[in-house]
Amino acid sequence: MVAAKKIGLYFGTFNPIHVGHLIIANHLVENSDLDEIWMVVTPHNPHKKKKTLLEDHHRLAMVRIALEDYPKLKASNIEFDLPQPNYTTNTLAHLEEKYPEKLFSLIMGEDNLKSLHKWKNYEVILERYSIYVYPRISEGTVETQFDGHPKITKVDAPIMELSSTFIRKGIQSGVNIRPMLPHDVWKYLDEMNFYK
Repeated sequence: MVAAKKIGLYFGTFNPIHVGHLIIANHLVENSDLDEIWMVVTPHNPHKKKKTLLEDHHRLAMVRIALEDYPKLKASNIEFDLPQPNYTTNTLAHLEEKYPEKLFSLIMGEDNLKSLHKWKNYEVILERYSIYVYPRISEGTVETQFDGHPKITKVDAPIMELSSTFIRKGIQSGVNIRPMLPHDVWKYLDEMNFYK
């Protein structure tokens, strides 16, 4: 009997994916019991107008480009075909159905843990899935019910104060942001004239 592969799900708009995302994902897959991390690209919510959000396929393409040299990190477009607006709990149910041989966990920043109690079916998620939390500098406090919770593991990952918003603003103002992006992602962005 082969042990189920443990997959960590790292959700994001990845608009664009940057070295901070890679550092966190790579740190987690190398320093935890996870076998792989799937970077799940969140599709554009049709009910939200977001001019700065690139089309789904472009964001997915950049994630694929960024992960080429990381065999344990995979790009996922699993949410593209799910009805919108979508909830994490639906994605998890869908993944379990599609990959019954895999064991899924969630990866989130501490800022998301602070609002976890507002998520749809968060009790069910906590009951059924492990959550790996990486540190972030953010306002507010974590609900005490999540303190020392057996399903929540706080990971001692480097704190990345790099955001996609910061990168987009840099591109708009003509600042050189190349060190913040994987080289080929920067090339793709530049050639496509994105965020200018």
